[in-house]
Amino acid sequence: MGHADSQDQKSAGRFKRMMGSGSPRLRSVVIAAGIIGVVAAPVGVAATGDTLKEGVRNGTTQKETEIVSNIGSTTGLKGGYSTRQSNLSSSGGGAIYGCRSGQGGSAANPPQNPCVRANNLEQGYAFEFNATKGPVVGLISASGAGGDSVKPFITNATGVATGLNADRVDGANAADIVNASTAAAATDATNKADAAKTRFALVNEAGVIEEQSGGFTVTSFGDNANVYINAGSSLVNKGLNGTIAIQNRLGNEGANDLGPANSFNGQIAVARCNTAAVACAPAGTNNDNTIVVRATDANGDPTTAANRKRFYVTITP
Repeated sequence: MGHADSQDQKSAGRFKRMMGSGSPRLRSVVIAAGIIGVVAAPVGVAATGDTLKEGVRNGTTQKETEIVSNIGSTTGLKGGYSTRQSNLSSSGGGAIYGCRSGQGGSAANPPQNPCVRANNLEQGYAFEFNATKGPVVGLISASGAGGDSVKPFITNATGVATGLNADRVDGANAADIVNASTAAAATDATNKADAAKTRFALVNEAGVIEEQSGGFTVTSFGDNANVYINAGSSLVNKGLNGTIAIQNRLGNEGANDLGPANSFNGQIAVARCNTAAVACAPAGTNNDNTIVVRATDANGDPTTAANRKRFYVTITP
């Protein structure tokens, strides 16, 4: 120890002589070196890798970088978070995270950790998103065009999310959808029932429909011995039938009577227009909805205005 003390005393003496008798420039160099050593010492002690550099890409790390704090919540504008990232630009974002993990998430085996994971170890929220002024809070965008084969997210929670308008489709809620479906089903059932019914029309000597089940109109009468009747719907694969209607009251009541004397017989033929065998000539009649009817006398001769026949036409499914 005595020898060491002697060496320290000799070194101190040499330092004093150098500082006292040396030039001002030499004294400045020595002082600057001492200041650099003091300032740089904490950096050298605290650093376990490269220092964080602003405005450039930092080196790739091989271990997690942890920032652990113990900061309670506050009602103030600052405080309550381990880190805070903010951007004062009117177009730039606050943070972006990228990764290259595969499918399955952290629950996969082996784990495929997501780019961002928030885990609350107590009973509070794991995340909050807030848009202070914008009309849309956020966007979940999948690769490509998205579509039904891509899911926006997966959850094991089956409770109703407060405020989430999940019971609406195209602006209609569940009750509206049920009511619309019920009404549509009832209409469909009615249409099917109507389609299964036998339809009929009674046409008199003047070519006027006196009675019908509905949907029939006479589209042509008087151009020839035929009567053309539109059934209001397609007659493809439908059964057609015509029947002479007897009458025993017309033709006996003077000049204003509608028809000939008593009629108890005659012949009738019916067909659908626009088939491989039948083409109807009057305008607007050669289509799948139109029936052509030819009612003759008992001998098969065409009738005239003086002896037209009354007839029924029926359509069966």
